[in-house]
Amino acid sequence: MVIRLRKLLYEACRMNKWWISELSIEEDHVHIIIQTKPRDSVAEVVQRLKGGTSRVIRKEYPELEEFLWGDSFWADGYFAETVGNVDEDVVRRYIREQRR
Repeated sequence: MVIRLRKLLYEACRMNKWWISELSIEEDHVHIIIQTKPRDSVAEVVQRLKGGTSRVIRKEYPELEEFLWGDSFWADGYFAETVGNVDEDVVRRYIREQRR
């Protein structure tokens, strides 16, 4: 399922002309550095990513139903922060280290 989720996230970003520059999918959360268009709000981006992936995952993996938060694949909420060029390297390193 991790491979499918990764593919869905990249596909959603490609369709919306966003760019994933770093991604780490953990057992209970996802870290992602994504470049979006200035006119796209963070809330809208997260809604599209979470909503779209949730619909597909629930349809393709019905056996996960008992582990879901109500009708959703994702828990409520998210954390988002903007990063500049200097900070981005630090955040990238942190995300990469999550995989270990």
